[in-house]
Amino acid sequence: MAKITFIQPDGTEQVVDAQNGMTVMEEAKKNMVEGIEAECGGACACATCHVFVDEAWFDRTGGPSEMEEDMLDFAFDVRPTSRLSCQIKVTDALDGLVLRVPEKQF
Repeated sequence: MAKITFIQPDGTEQVVDAQNGMTVMEEAKKNMVEGIEAECGGACACATCHVFVDEAWFDRTGGPSEMEEDMLDFAFDVRPTSRLSCQIKVTDALDGLVLRVPEKQF
């Protein structure tokens, strides 16, 4: 189990308890995190689960795959720490992960 903090553009925070083996996107949807649309259901076929990984956590989440980078081309306001939350697997090592939700997804 890992606690993940989602920070909205207005600064409000939502902490969710995320189960190991699930993706961050699945946990965001299950916990109704605003701004995580996930239109493709986690198939890495859209960019509507885009998040900004806090710089302190980026090394632990790893960088995007080539396919993920291709999808990020369609995301709004892509930054060096941008990831698709459907591609980040929850593990104990991510306990305390901090993510920012973009102002808009597309």
